[in-house]
This record gives sequence, structure tokens and C-alpha cells, in this order.
Amino acid sequence: MAPILELKKITKVYGEGENRVVAVDSVSLSLKRQEMLLIMGPSGSGKTTLLSMMGCILRPTSGEVIIDGHTVSMGKTAHSPYEDVMPDIRKQYFGFVFQSFNLFPSLTAVDNVSLILRLKKHDGKKLQADARRLIERFGLAKRGDFYPADMSGGEKQRVALARALAGDPPIILADEPTANLDSKTGLDVLRHLRELSEEAQKAIVIVSHDPKAETMADRVVFLEDGKIRNQETGYQR
Repeated sequence: MAPILELKKITKVYGEGENRVVAVDSVSLSLKRQEMLLIMGPSGSGKTTLLSMMGCILRPTSGEVIIDGHTVSMGKTAHSPYEDVMPDIRKQYFGFVFQSFNLFPSLTAVDNVSLILRLKKHDGKKLQADARRLIERFGLAKRGDFYPADMSGGEKQRVALARALAGDPPIILADEPTANLDSKTGLDVLRHLRELSEEAQKAIVIVSHDPKAETMADRVVFLEDGKIRNQETGYQR
């Protein structure tokens, strides 16, 4: 099976001279559909920076990001208008899950999901119904009309998962998705991500310090000082 996402010698450098910091140093990775990849490492190791380049949020200083066989990033020397094409790439290929949920407080759970569907040019007549179906998929049928302030942390993260699925992107990127949750709720979220990988055939990348995530992942990558120090096979189907 061909990779849905490849990184080839991705590097991200901030500053110059004495202030030069190499956040990610020549990292190469590939990700297949229906694979769950976990990235671990100490704080400051470059995990979130790497995830941001994977999701075409942050442009690499050098190296290539290849999505579905197409090179979309070639570092700062690329001639293509990177900032112009990346929003469409993100909308087509990626769903994002954040540590702090990033839900709009003035929108209900269903409206938080339908907003993303609208941005992805979804059929306007089906927005609410399809958003509600996504919410129901995560056991929130009775919470769809609630606002984030009236939901628990676990419920908000499940809304975030439903939102990440809006538009049916092939790749889900999750940055510390269990960090603000208790142990049981965090495990539930990881199980939902595992199910998305297996049943919905999504490619999943998780950045986490949570040791429970290791038992769920197909592969675990350990990052230190911006470099891959080790890779291990995790969850066995």
C-alpha cells in the first residue's frame, strides 16, 4: 500500500547566527492509510513543529512533504505559492484535533461541526443533518444542541473528533488529545482514534506523552532534539 503521507528530510530552522535553533532536523517518515502513528518525546523535542509541517500548517525550511503521491512542499526554495495552495490542501486531506479542543464557544456542538463542513463546500442542504450524524457517531446524540461551556472535557474532545471527520479527510492529526482529560476519558478518546484507523481507514498521527497511547499505535516514533532517535512497533492487530 502506497503511503498517503511522506516526509523526506524535513528540517525547520528558526533564527540566524547565534540565535539559530534547529527545531526539526532532517526527519523522514511515511504514513499509510489505516495506520496509527504515535510521536513521543520530551518537551522541546520538536513534536508539535513536526506535526504542524505534516499538516501543512507550518512550512519547512527544507525537505519535502508528499501527500497522496504529490509533492506539496519543497522548503523555502520552492517556486510554488505555498501559502496560497496550503489552505485547500489542508481542507482536502486533513482533520485536526487539538489539546485545548478549540471549539467556538458561541456555537453548539452540531454547529461547530457544520461550520467545518461549510468551509469544505459541503452540500448546504445536508449540513445540519450530516453534522448531527458525525456527533452521534461519538455517542453525543443528546448533546448536539449544547454549547461547549455546558459539556465535559471528554464531550468537548469527542465533538473535536467529529469536527476532524467533517468532509471525510483521509488523515487525522491529533496534538496531545488526552492532555486535558482524566485517565478514563483519555483512554476513551484513544479508543475512538483507534476505531477511526481500523473502521474508517483513516491515517492517524498522534503527538502525546500519554503512555496509554503506546498500546494503541501501530508504530511509535521517539523524537529528541528534533531527530528521530528510535522507532518501535506498537499495537498488533
